[in-house]
Amino acid sequence: MLIDGTHRSWAVAAGAMLAAGVVVYAIYASRVPHPSGGSWPGLAFGTLGFGMMLYAGLLGARKKVRIWRLGRAQSWMRGHLWLGTLSFPLILFHAGFSFGAGLTAVLMWLFLIVVASGLAGAWLQHVMPRRLLRNVPMETIYDQIGHVRAQLLGEADTVVADACGRLEIETVTPGVSAAAPAARTGLAGESAAAALASTSRIGAEESAPLRDFYAREMRSFVEAPSRDHGLAREAEAVLRFEKLRAVVPASFHPAIADLENICEEERQLMRQARLHARLHSWQLVHVPISIALLVLAIVHVIVALRY
Repeated sequence: MLIDGTHRSWAVAAGAMLAAGVVVYAIYASRVPHPSGGSWPGLAFGTLGFGMMLYAGLLGARKKVRIWRLGRAQSWMRGHLWLGTLSFPLILFHAGFSFGAGLTAVLMWLFLIVVASGLAGAWLQHVMPRRLLRNVPMETIYDQIGHVRAQLLGEADTVVADACGRLEIETVTPGVSAAAPAARTGLAGESAAAALASTSRIGAEESAPLRDFYAREMRSFVEAPSRDHGLAREAEAVLRFEKLRAVVPASFHPAIADLENICEEERQLMRQARLHARLHSWQLVHVPISIALLVLAIVHVIVALRY
């Protein structure tokens, strides 16, 4: 893992503090039979560890209140990682390496989960961007995926309309009885989906296989992609498009190539959404348990000071 200058500074500082803590704890533990959190060294370790926990917790508040200009966001992130991790051994020194019982045991296990999930998140944030770059060459802004998907759908409709021509097709508007007059629409009109789905008058045309494939298979995939869809699997999609090419004249092949590229873009959007979800999945564990840890730690401090 490559470490930039800011990371290196935090790593050196955290390493120096940990080394100093180990030395102090070793001297302290050698002079007492049972190290205790209530002793002066134990209280010092607990205070330092709790302070680092609070600092790490303040990162969430800084993200929520973006108008706070308290240092650079990158520095806060580095401090959150290194000091948050360092706080765990300091709390272990405070507890004399004992998980205790009751609230103390709950705190220690929650702390262990928070540190483990945080380190997992740091690893994912280091690895996933490069994986995204490698697996999703057409990566877009995550929040714009829905918009890009709508653009792809419109582009695909246009490709089919341009290739097959603007035909007048009778379609029945949903919710209107069969006895009502049928609406007449062009392929590129507002009822393009209904027009594409109707093949009653174009069965004998050369464009029929292309229209039928798009209406029955591809349009639903681009509009509402699913991993279970055949076009979501690249190898199977290649076979389906090759089969389509074999039953239409060569003049339709450029349009088919465009549709194939649109499907590939859709698969990349799906891949990006999956990797993005994986990249942030650790937060589902880390954030709520961190909040619970801080609340219970404050309770622990109050109880310890009062009793």
